[in-house]
Amino acid sequence: MGVLAWLKSQFILQLLIGFVFVVSGLILNFIQLCTCVIWPFNKQLYRKINTRLGYSLWSQLVMLLEWWSGTECTLYTDQATVDQFGKEHVIIILNHNYEIDFLCGWTMCERYGVLGSSKVLAKRELLKVPLIGWTWYFLEIVFCKRKWEEDRETVFKGLHQLRDYPEYMWFLLYCEGTRFTEKKHQISMQVAESKGLPKLKYHLLPRTKGFTTTMQCLKGTVKAVYDVTLNFKDKENPTLLGIISGKKYRADMSVRRFPVEEIPDDEKECADWLHNLYREKDALQEFYEKEGKFPGPTIKPKRRLWTLLNFLFWATLLLSPLISFAWDVFVSGSPLLIIGFMLFLIIASVAVRRLIGVTEVKKTGSSYGNAEAKKEN
Repeated sequence: MGVLAWLKSQFILQLLIGFVFVVSGLILNFIQLCTCVIWPFNKQLYRKINTRLGYSLWSQLVMLLEWWSGTECTLYTDQATVDQFGKEHVIIILNHNYEIDFLCGWTMCERYGVLGSSKVLAKRELLKVPLIGWTWYFLEIVFCKRKWEEDRETVFKGLHQLRDYPEYMWFLLYCEGTRFTEKKHQISMQVAESKGLPKLKYHLLPRTKGFTTTMQCLKGTVKAVYDVTLNFKDKENPTLLGIISGKKYRADMSVRRFPVEEIPDDEKECADWLHNLYREKDALQEFYEKEGKFPGPTIKPKRRLWTLLNFLFWATLLLSPLISFAWDVFVSGSPLLIIGFMLFLIIASVAVRRLIGVTEVKKTGSSYGNAEAKKEN
């Protein structure tokens, strides 16, 4: 292990990075709250300001992936598709297999200038998560309970509100509804069999309602659907803790662009189109399993300096007074002050760990296809 790799694995450095993220996030959330007074007078100005505030927070996570861990992301697509990136409103369909799949999506958003304006159809529980949920609220993220009877009005209203969004946005959909696990896959395939649908090997059965509704509500705004299939070299299963510890991964992303004109308007036909898309995604994953790569030409977009500069700005602003304060505490020799500062470090480490826990596969869940859970609901 080299010196740099050893430093990245040290808890104190990881804690300082977490401190910068949390405190800068709280500052940004407060600024976002203050911008709410702008909304009644100039909605588009509010959105442009919050897009940049959101970027300042999310890019810190992208920095961890690109600069701290040095993870590489390779696109399997053609140049004509890449030329459209960041120049149109699109819907992104991404497989939900990994703890950091959202982060790989964000790094592509950042490299093509749409990180701050990226959107997602998110489960409502995330709204309660400090920093993440709060930032998303100000960015007009659409939240749902994954119960259509209760979600219908909220989802339609949220999506219609985005039709005049001033920045090009990439709207992410996890059509599987939850992250892939073997248990969920088994339940999902039972549902597929009961509905007479072909079974999938590497994906859960897609939930079509979210996709068809998004297509309907954003018709005339969205120009294309990007199908993104993600996998990692050497069959690695990356984690956010691994990224924070400086572990390098190699991500491969197959990207296919479908103009909205090629997707049926009829709800049932649109749902059938999505099922067929997931059969194609399954075939792509089967190819990757055998060949260790996706078919087609490769493109490696360069990482940008902005994420690193943004983090260095916040680190300089926040760590200087923290280190100065810590030094004053320890040289004071006061047991009370030292114990208080140590308690602060412990609370901070627990808070950061809980935020990381939001991404962990073992802590995500879904009642999809689970008869007992449905009875409880």
